[in-house]
Amino acid sequence: MNELCLLFLITFFSRISLIESFGQNYPEEADGTLDCISMALTCTFNRWGTLLAVGCNDGRIVIWDFLTRGIAKIISAHIHPVCSLCWSRDGHKLVSASTDNIVSQWDVLSGDCDQRFRFPSPILKLQCHPRDMDKVLVCPMKSAPVLLTLSDSKHVVLPVDDDSDLNVVAAFDRRGEFIYTGNAKGKILVLNTNTQELVASFRVTTGTSNTTAIKSIEFARKGSCFLINTADRIIRVYDGREILTCGRDGEPEPMQKLQDLVNRTPWKRCCFSGDGEYIVAGSARQHALYIWEKSIGNLVKILHGTRGELLLGCGCKNWHPVRPIIASISSGVVSIWAQNQVENWSAFAPDFKELDENVEYEERESEFDIEDEDKSEPEQTGADAAEDEEVDVTTVDPIVAFCSSDEELEDYKALLYLPIAPEVEDPEENPFGPPPDASVQPAAPEEALAGSDKKKLSSEGGPTKKKARTTTIELQGVPSDEVHPLLGVKGDGKSKKKTAGRPKGSKGKDKDFPFRPKPYSGERFFKNLHEVTRK
Repeated sequence: MNELCLLFLITFFSRISLIESFGQNYPEEADGTLDCISMALTCTFNRWGTLLAVGCNDGRIVIWDFLTRGIAKIISAHIHPVCSLCWSRDGHKLVSASTDNIVSQWDVLSGDCDQRFRFPSPILKLQCHPRDMDKVLVCPMKSAPVLLTLSDSKHVVLPVDDDSDLNVVAAFDRRGEFIYTGNAKGKILVLNTNTQELVASFRVTTGTSNTTAIKSIEFARKGSCFLINTADRIIRVYDGREILTCGRDGEPEPMQKLQDLVNRTPWKRCCFSGDGEYIVAGSARQHALYIWEKSIGNLVKILHGTRGELLLGCGCKNWHPVRPIIASISSGVVSIWAQNQVENWSAFAPDFKELDENVEYEERESEFDIEDEDKSEPEQTGADAAEDEEVDVTTVDPIVAFCSSDEELEDYKALLYLPIAPEVEDPEENPFGPPPDASVQPAAPEEALAGSDKKKLSSEGGPTKKKARTTTIELQGVPSDEVHPLLGVKGDGKSKKKTAGRPKGSKGKDKDFPFRPKPYSGERFFKNLHEVTRK
């Protein structure tokens, strides 16, 4: 009887764990790293999760093919570190920002720069419009957000609640109809994207009349929910439809309040999962990711990275759009978090049996007969009868996960993958054509390049690339001596720019630099060299 009860309990709990395993849609363990050689600072998936763009501290943009986990393309984008990246909706364009206040638009296939914009202050964040690929939202430091139009190089400065408080963050909603802005006093403004008119507003409070600063605003890919990361270490989840209903100076209540009550962890980055059912936040103290279920608000998983590493990036789109995968950055390396995949061969063949140990096979009597005389012809019913029907193999059904709720078809012009040319170590000269005739003398370079319509050749022999147009964006009242937080160092409370090269010494500061190289002496050097050669 006891054995029967024990068997029942084991079966019961195993079925519960099996059901829960199907319901889990969040990462559970580390699944390797992506090494870009140089330090990675920011990363973002494209809309389908097939490509991952990583911005590095040497100014390069490394594009990874996420299915093969290999580098598909490297763009030498900037001279200074890349601090923000964003894909266009169709995946053909990539917009980047660097710490030298430059915003650039890149053609992903060719790697060419279409145009550049120079801002007076550092860029904290940029975001492409979810539907209109001609608009980009830029958040400069100590300035109001700027709505940039790429086609005509025009810009619009968005209105703010308080002109004295310019620590403003901004984000498009899911479809780009509205822009949500938040300042250091906890005030949220909802602006119409086309007219920049105020539609709704409310203030985030800490339970009393005290306000808290807004650090970031992130929207879910599906649904109308968005989250607000504030300085009081609480993540608040709101419903966008309720915000619009409340109107100006409304008092909406958050759907969920997510926080670490034990350690009071401050959050570096927050974002939604691809289906909008989970929320992940990266700790600012250690390399740890906290995952909550949005509907209930309970903490379901804590992912711990290497001890002592700080999380540098877990941005808005670092949760894979359609799979339970997270990409985070720590110590310059991109870490991948995913589920533990267990192979289930019976899912491919229903007749397949998995054996824990060897079993003696019993051969059936008519198993190897050419024709089974005793076998009766079964009637075709259900699935067997459907085999005689014609199957349409030409029509491609759209993938539901890649389509928005207001769309029925996929974008067939979208760039999902990058073509990769094979690298040949020792290429043959003209392998497919006839051998060159030695009797025919090639034309002189001056004669070959003569004419008004000749192409300019670069040092590598190919046509020179068209230089990208640079537009200077003028913003009134914005300080031009600000330093990006990535370049700031801890000192007297103010951010100071790191000086490149060896620091220059001065009188009275010998104690700061105890090691001094000896001055160069030419006579001593040549004397030692003469003694060595004589020996």
